[in-house]
Amino acid sequence: MIYMYKVAVIGDKDSILGFKALGIDAYPVFDGDEARKTVDTLARQDYGIIFITEQMASLIPDTIERYNDQMIPAVILIPSNQGTLDIGMNRIKDNVEKAVGTNIL
Repeated sequence: MIYMYKVAVIGDKDSILGFKALGIDAYPVFDGDEARKTVDTLARQDYGIIFITEQMASLIPDTIERYNDQMIPAVILIPSNQGTLDIGMNRIKDNVEKAVGTNIL
C-alpha cells in the first residue's frame, strides 16, 4: 500500500497564494509565533513536505532546526515574492556537503 502525504506552504499571503493553483495547501501567517504554531501543527498531521518562505523561517530558526534531522516532514525553505535571503540554498549546500563529503554545488 502506498501512503500519500500532503504538501503545505507557509508564508505571507502574497508569496504563497499561487501555490493553491498547484493543489498545495496554503497557510498564510503574519508573524513568527503564528508560523511556529502552524509548522508544529502541520508536522503532527499527514504533511510530508512543508514549504516555508525564507523570511518566515528566519523568524523561527529554532523550530526549523528541530525538523532538520527528521525524515518527515521535510521542511523546505523557499524565496518569497520579496526575493531570496539565500538561506534555503545554503541549507541545500550544507546537506549536499554532509551527504557527499564535499560541496559539489
